Amino acid sequence: MTDTTPAADRSAELRNRTVEELKQAGTIVSPRVEAILRMVPRETFAPEVDLEAVYEPWNGLVTKKDAAGRALSSLSAPDAQAHMLEQARIEPGMNVLEIGSGGMNAAYLSEMVGPDGRVTTVDIDEFVTDRASRFLGQAGYSKVNVVLADAEHGVPDFAPYDRILVTVGAWDIPPAWIDQLVEGGLLVVPLKVQGLMRTVALAREGDRLVSESARLFGFVPMQGAGAHDSTELKLRDGVTLVFDEQPPADAETLAGVLDFEPLVVDSGAGLRLGEPWATMQMWLATTVPGFCRIMVDRMANEASDRPLGGGYTGMAAVDGTNLAYAATRDLGDRELALEVHAYGPDPAALANQVAAQLAIWDRDHRGGPGPQYLIYPAATPEAELPAADLAVAKRHARVLISWPQPTGDDSQDTLHHPNHQ
Repeated sequence: MTDTTPAADRSAELRNRTVEELKQAGTIVSPRVEAILRMVPRETFAPEVDLEAVYEPWNGLVTKKDAAGRALSSLSAPDAQAHMLEQARIEPGMNVLEIGSGGMNAAYLSEMVGPDGRVTTVDIDEFVTDRASRFLGQAGYSKVNVVLADAEHGVPDFAPYDRILVTVGAWDIPPAWIDQLVEGGLLVVPLKVQGLMRTVALAREGDRLVSESARLFGFVPMQGAGAHDSTELKLRDGVTLVFDEQPPADAETLAGVLDFEPLVVDSGAGLRLGEPWATMQMWLATTVPGFCRIMVDRMANEASDRPLGGGYTGMAAVDGTNLAYAATRDLGDRELALEVHAYGPDPAALANQVAAQLAIWDRDHRGGPGPQYLIYPAATPEAELPAADLAVAKRHARVLISWPQPTGDDSQDTLHHPNHQ
């Protein structure tokens, strides 16, 4: 009998509204993903949360925090889940592994693979797997294999997999994830490089992975053997530099760097208010040595005797005793200029370098497809690696990032603000 209670009617209404918004945003593009998101009730997997919040398209829901209040597990936003399902291109009958459990995504996957397929979901946290098992059973998906384990080693019992979807933030690609994937299979993973996380769809080609697509998303970090801590360098109250790969060899050289008068360099590049700037972030991370992120607490910064200027972008670089960060300046009419604020005894070279790269991004890559990722085993000899714009050595993998060559099309939509027409 069809459930026609007011709560069920409201749930269906919200599901359909969410799907329509995600179609309009371009996240949902296939009829199968659309049908599944309309069908599976999300509230079953977050019964403690208000129904409206469960179906908010763009926000995830934290389901467990640590003692410091940091998220350990979450129900990803419908936008993120739908996008990963689209990236994965799952067909009926496939064998799929989900790394990072919770139940909701496993239910979607179960519908995607159908009765002839198989879904395994694994998590390191017993609280999460118990919760996932309970909710999946209540929702009618008891065939899903729920495994309590450290996903650093995959789940060999049910391998090989046609698809592996990682729903937690990963700093590295363990060998098991490649070994347990069929040739031509897809790994969809929120991969963190230079502190920037992108959900990347990677196809297996022998012992390497080649990206098909990437998009900016945030996920709770990996726990267990795959956990990775960034290095934080506090410059003063409310201002911290974050290094995800290699911190400076002598961080003490940056002590007092913010006591210098800032040098402000206009890059000639710009953004429109609300325009995504994910490719700008990754371009700087790829091309500027000493790249890092800068975290600024707005209230503490405003209370400082020497507050940092410009709008927040979070992108910075260091060069010995000098620091530079990319900032925005409001030009009105929904346009933002990109400029560089630099500090230190001799900041001009670093400031001009960052500004030059902002200008190149604006001219050649703004609005473009972004870079390609190649993943090789860490032991791959240098001579066997292709050329790349950035090569990052992880514990298990070598991550190579390459940008497409500019087309030279002068008609490309590039914003130069009024001072640089």
